Amino acid sequence: MRRFVIISATWWGTGFSPVASGTVGTLAAIPLYFLLAGLSLPLYSLTLLAFFFFACWAAGQAELIFNEKDSGKIVIDEVVGYLVTMIAVPFSFTAVILGFFLFRFFDITKIPPARFFDRQVKNGYGVVLDDVVAGAYACLSLHLILRFL
Repeated sequence: MRRFVIISATWWGTGFSPVASGTVGTLAAIPLYFLLAGLSLPLYSLTLLAFFFFACWAAGQAELIFNEKDSGKIVIDEVVGYLVTMIAVPFSFTAVILGFFLFRFFDITKIPPARFFDRQVKNGYGVVLDDVVAGAYACLSLHLILRFL
């Protein structure tokens, strides 16, 4: 079980990147998005919801294993955030790339309430929820940008 948690929370080891593990983890989320992009919106949303709860569990367990709160090695939260970014976005490589950069911007800046979840909620949910908020901001921004492209 320990190995499963580590592989999941570090998203196949990308969280062990010596630099920019969150960025590397987000890049590693793109293939999963490619697999999910063809789903209907209800099925995409249901899959994302299930993945959210799994990510919260994995992040919480990984915090115990690594003995670190919100360890930089945990990047499954970036995967969830990127998938939130891409909700109902028409598939295109332009959208994939813009979504990546928008999510990273909002994840790094931690605009409230993302900052609240990052600082105040100290468990797997806190690890993931700030990325969900960043993903929601990125999703809204991406839809607005794509509307005018």
